[in-house]
Amino acid sequence: MISSLRGTVLSTTTDSVVIEVGGVGFSVAVPGDVAHTARVGQELRLHTTLIVREDALSLYGFADAAELEVFGHLLSVTGVGPKSALGVLSHLSVDQIAAAVAADDDAPFRRVSGIGPKTAKLIVVQLTGKLQPPVAAPSAASIPDEISTQLIAALIGLGWSERVAAEAAERSTADASATERGSVALLLRRTLAALGPAQGGGARG
Repeated sequence: MISSLRGTVLSTTTDSVVIEVGGVGFSVAVPGDVAHTARVGQELRLHTTLIVREDALSLYGFADAAELEVFGHLLSVTGVGPKSALGVLSHLSVDQIAAAVAADDDAPFRRVSGIGPKTAKLIVVQLTGKLQPPVAAPSAASIPDEISTQLIAALIGLGWSERVAAEAAERSTADASATERGSVALLLRRTLAALGPAQGGGARG
C-alpha cells in the first residue's frame, strides 16, 4: 500500500498531479483545491490510497489525513465510487461534509456532479455518526453573514467550486481591514488577488 508520497510536481491537470519520487513519476488523482494550489517544480506531500481494479491501479491523494479518512467513508456509501467521492471532496471541505451530515442536509451533495438525489440521501444516512463534528471558525476573523454569503456566491458565480470559494474567502478575510470586511467588492478583489489569475476555469475544482 502506498500511504503517502512526497516529491516534486512535474505536471498538473484539473483533477490530478504527477509527482516525481526517486526518479519515478506517480500520477495521482486529487481534489480540485490540491490541483489548484500545486505548482510545477515545487515539493508536494500527499496522503494517498491505492485502489485496485481489474483493469487499473489508481492512486488518490489528499492534503491531509482527515480528507483521506472521509474519502474512505464516502467509498463505503452505496453507489459512491472513487470518482464521485473525489468530486465531493473537490466541492466540499471535511467540515462542510460533516456539517451537512450532522444537519441531515443532502443539498450540498446533490450539487456535486455525478451525485443524484438518492445517492446524496444515502451519503447523509450512511455517514451519520461516522464523522467528527465540524470545527467552528474563529470569531476574530468573522464578517457579517450577508457579506460572507455574497462573497462566496460571487466566487462560485465566477466558476470556483463551493469548497475553494469558502476556503479562499476565509483566508482573505482573516487579515482584511475593517473597511474591507464591510464591502463585498473590496473583499472580492482581495480574494481574487489571492487566488491568482493564472488558474483559469479548468482548475477551479
